[in-house]
Amino acid sequence: MSDKSEQQRLSVFKTYKLYVGGKFPRSESGRVYEVTDSKGNWLANAPLSSRKDARDAVVAARKAVGPWSGATAYNRGQILYRVAEMLEGRREQFTREVADAEGLSKSKAAAQVDAAIDRWVWYAGWTDKIAQIVGGGNPVAGPYFNLSSPEPTGVVVVLAPQESSFLGLVSVIAPVIATGNTAIVIASEKSPLPALSLGEVLATSDLPGGVVNVLSGRTAEIATPLAAHQDVNAIDLAGADDVLAKELEIAAADNLKRVLRPQPVDEVDWSATPGIDRMTAFLETKTVWHPTGSLGASGSSY
Repeated sequence: MSDKSEQQRLSVFKTYKLYVGGKFPRSESGRVYEVTDSKGNWLANAPLSSRKDARDAVVAARKAVGPWSGATAYNRGQILYRVAEMLEGRREQFTREVADAEGLSKSKAAAQVDAAIDRWVWYAGWTDKIAQIVGGGNPVAGPYFNLSSPEPTGVVVVLAPQESSFLGLVSVIAPVIATGNTAIVIASEKSPLPALSLGEVLATSDLPGGVVNVLSGRTAEIATPLAAHQDVNAIDLAGADDVLAKELEIAAADNLKRVLRPQPVDEVDWSATPGIDRMTAFLETKTVWHPTGSLGASGSSY
C-alpha cells in the first residue's frame, strides 16, 4: 500500500463567472465557450453572455451612477488604490493568466501585470486632480462668477482591447470609473480570463456593486444591443475592428451617445503613459453663473 503522501490529489478547476451588480452570475443563457491558450490548449470554459446579461448589466450600472458619482473624488481615489493593493496580492495568478492568454514568457507577463497595477495607482492619483485641469473660473464681462466644472457622463460601455488582455483592459476601465462614471466591460473575446478574474478583485476592493460590470462572450453579439440601449450614455470602441466600430457608432447615434473611436491596433502602445484623454472623453462640463453684485457708486465688482 502506497503512503498517503504519495497519492495525487485531484485538481480543483476554477469556474469563471460574469461580474454584474457586485455578484457573480453564470450567463442567463447557461451557455459557455472554450478558452484556449496561444497554442490551442484548453484553459477554461467562460460564460457566453446573452442580451439579457447585457441588459442586467445596464440596470446595475445605472443604479450605481448616483452613489458613485456622488462620492468624493478623494474616496474614489482611495478605492482605486485599494484595487491596486488587491492586485498586488494576486500578482502570481494574473501573471499566469496573462502568460497563457498572450503567449508571453513569465517575465514578460509579470511586467505587464506590474504595469497594470501601476496604472491603477496612476489613475487613483488623478481622481481629485482632473477637475483642476479641465475646470476653473472663466473671465466674463459683467458682475458674475462664471465657473466650469467636469461631471461624469454616466453609464459607459467599454469594449476591452482584444490583444492586451490585462494592461489594455485596465487602461480602458480605470479612467472611466476614476471620473465617476460606471462601466459595462466586454472582455476580450479570445482572452477573457484576466478580465473575469479582475471582477473577483473588484468585489473585494470596496468598489460598490454595479460600478464595474464584466461580461464575456462574442464581442459583436453583446456590444450591438448595448450600443443601441437608450440608458447607455457613452461607448469606448477600443476592442472593435473597423467594421464593428462603424456599426456600433451608427447604433449609438440614436440617443447621441458619446463615442470614443478605436485607434489602429498597430498604433496602440498600452505601455506608454496614457495621458488624460480617456478621462476627459467621458466628462461633461457644467458651467455655473453667479451674480456678484456691485460695490459703491463706481460700479466696481468683486
